[in-house]
Amino acid sequence: MQANVGGMDKIARIVVGLALLAMTVVGPKTMWGLIGVVPLATGLLNFCPAYTLLGINRCKTKA
Repeated sequence: MQANVGGMDKIARIVVGLALLAMTVVGPKTMWGLIGVVPLATGLLNFCPAYTLLGINRCKTKA
């Protein structure tokens, strides 16, 4: 599992994930907010399976 998420993409995923999870506690209180686990996990793990399938790599690696 090689890192393929980096920089602003990582920060955006974490913020969006936390915002969606917060919706399960505050706001409409629906279970749809649990979908925030996906962007939060991909942001924290620096790995996105969809990026791998599409051949995208946004992580700066040292050559």
